[in-house]
Amino acid sequence: MATTLAQWEASVAELWTRIDSLDRDDGVAAMRDLSEACPATDGRAAFELAGMYDSMGFEAEAGAEYERALTLGLDESRHAQLAVQYGSTLRNLGRIDEAIAVLRAAPTHESTGSAPRVLLALALHSAGRTDEALRVAIEAQVDALPRYQRSIRAYAAALTESAAAPDPVRR
Repeated sequence: MATTLAQWEASVAELWTRIDSLDRDDGVAAMRDLSEACPATDGRAAFELAGMYDSMGFEAEAGAEYERALTLGLDESRHAQLAVQYGSTLRNLGRIDEAIAVLRAAPTHESTGSAPRVLLALALHSAGRTDEALRVAIEAQVDALPRYQRSIRAYAAALTESAAAPDPVRR
């Protein structure tokens, strides 16, 4: 097993490259072994194990590991990724209000891009808040548009506001 943190990280990365060739139990067992060998005392081992549980369809187990990772602490990148993954897991478990809260509080980080807002839109949709879901989904992508950003933002805002319709589309 890995003896240094760098070796451990490399072993985790290598395991993730093989995920599609592993069955559920083997993937979880391999990550559990790696998590037990992690030389760090923060939440990275719990985070990786949670991700494997999640990827293999064990959402309840993933949720417990995500909570443990949060308690132990994570770097900014993993914390942002955890919010996305945990929010998605909570939604899949039917814990929609919790999912919405986690995704609304998700830290902004380049490692996740607009994923927190896209998953928030899905959670809002699951909650039956379709206009708000559509607004969040549109707003999550508006910065990627080469033009029409002002108009698209106004159209999105109109989905959940009682204000008059936005101006026509302008460049």
